[in-house]
Amino acid sequence: MLDFLQMVVLAMVIIYKTSEVVNFAQGEMALLSVFMTYLILEFYHVPFYIAFPSALVFAVILGAFLEFAVMRRAKEPNVLGMIIITIGLEMILMGFVSWKFGADPKTMPFPISPYDSVAIGGVFVSSLEALTFVVALTIMVALFLFLRYSKLGVAMKATQQNPVAARLMGIRTNRILMFTWGISSLVGCVAGLLLAPGTMQPYMMWDPMLKGFAAAVMGGMTSLPGAVFGAYAIGIIENLFGGYVSIEFKSSVGFFIIVLVLCIKPSGLFARHYVKKV
Repeated sequence: MLDFLQMVVLAMVIIYKTSEVVNFAQGEMALLSVFMTYLILEFYHVPFYIAFPSALVFAVILGAFLEFAVMRRAKEPNVLGMIIITIGLEMILMGFVSWKFGADPKTMPFPISPYDSVAIGGVFVSSLEALTFVVALTIMVALFLFLRYSKLGVAMKATQQNPVAARLMGIRTNRILMFTWGISSLVGCVAGLLLAPGTMQPYMMWDPMLKGFAAAVMGGMTSLPGAVFGAYAIGIIENLFGGYVSIEFKSSVGFFIIVLVLCIKPSGLFARHYVKKV
């Protein structure tokens, strides 16, 4: 669960690092991609090696389309208005999935069963959890290297810090934003596909998205390492709280951490606090 949460956090941070907008539709973008994968697997009997790459391509197109067709069309946008738009997209996507596929739980055909396990150093670990850990680690390292050393990654940072100056320097900020939404949707889709074998229903991404937001706030919305630390911290604290204090309030721990961090260090534990002069 922690590695899955880590990928959700990374997907949210990618968009925030470029546009300073918290994308609350992140989970439902992944949800739609997962159910489209289920559709082509279950009803069209497409092989796994074709269905899963097709789902990733669909996720990229979906993210880019939402940025181009919805986010970019906002008149005189501000951060609050853009956040409200993402909440509206979240409701629309969730409603579409519920209408098209129904509210009953589904079973995603997956090459690895969530009940299979492997022995690592005398400890039995779920095969799916081991795969999730490897995939999450690979994505984290790839994103860090991409944002740190590639020209496109630097352009994404410049777009976030000062869009006007970035355009004056020849950066096509609209394309950068569309690309960012596509990559973020891709990462979210991977997380959703790895979660689907265990549970698959229209509300499956709601709880992970909220916990991912809490983790991102805790570690810092502009810091990839901080966001990853926040994901692990949220998961560990939540499980300890549920085990030793109260299982009924286990899900509330993340929101308590959000309030606490925003009161003490609004930029997060690992992110730098920038003051913009106007």
